[in-house]
Amino acid sequence: MSTITFAQATLDAMTEEMARDERVFVMGEDIARQGGIFGQFKGLADRFGTGRVMDTPISETAIVGACIGSALAGMRPVADMHFADFIGVCFDEVLNQMAKIYYMFGGQKSIPMVLRAPDGLVNQAAAQHSQSLEAFFLHIPGLKVVAPSNPADAKGLLKSAIRDDNPVIYFEHKALFSTKGEVPDGDHLVPIGRANVVRKGSDVTLVSYSMTMNHCVKAAEILAGEGIDVELIDLRTISPLDVGTILESVARTTRLVIAHEAVKQGGVGAELAAIVAEEAIDCLDAPIVRVGAPFTPVPFARPLERAYRVTPEKIAEAVRSVM
Repeated sequence: MSTITFAQATLDAMTEEMARDERVFVMGEDIARQGGIFGQFKGLADRFGTGRVMDTPISETAIVGACIGSALAGMRPVADMHFADFIGVCFDEVLNQMAKIYYMFGGQKSIPMVLRAPDGLVNQAAAQHSQSLEAFFLHIPGLKVVAPSNPADAKGLLKSAIRDDNPVIYFEHKALFSTKGEVPDGDHLVPIGRANVVRKGSDVTLVSYSMTMNHCVKAAEILAGEGIDVELIDLRTISPLDVGTILESVARTTRLVIAHEAVKQGGVGAELAAIVAEEAIDCLDAPIVRVGAPFTPVPFARPLERAYRVTPEKIAEAVRSVM
């Protein structure tokens, strides 16, 4: 085990996969010259050259389009979006090309590419640089969507995404890049589509992912002091969802709370709540509760931003409400 930052974990994943497979390359803005705005590509150009670590013009459509074409030609590209918010610029490429080509060509051509998308709330980055947009892509057949919450999963999921023959959107929360954690040495892989039971509990199932998972850990510690035993599940993968792990947990705890930083309306929590209501409503001893952001753009003003945030205290209060 090594204790490293989330950013270093993704850099190690890129380095190992580029060394393992010469078809892997990365494209984006300022990644060769600057190493990426969060240091997640630092030094890659020095090791692998600018033929495999390519700076691009400021055109997300060109970046994703070029990666799709390269994937069709047999390469395994990684596209960097700088900020997840900018996927809106190239949404047609993602929705109508990247996600659909394998299906439309009857499996004759696959798109083995990864779209890395730094997302989430950071201090006063405001409405166009702070969004959590994962629910958009949960609704698109043909895409896999992952969102790690810690350095070990960051490395393992990125390596698995690069090796996957399907397009994967890799959401990496900006506030996580500087966080540290233990990461297994060597060829560490985390399977896509499998949730992780972070903490066993008997009273209530608390489900989350990405940065909010860390808030849930703190909430569970607060609640443990009150005698409430929380089972924590880190989804890790948003699509496909590990429904089996969640249903098995809810069958034992009989209560479910889902928390995420994204807007509550139409979020991942809504989909999970619907699945559990359809398949396990007889197991429930309380209504399903969702915790998410209010239905408004991310505010810039500090007091409004504080009110907007999903916090451990808000999560703990939601859990208390179902007990």
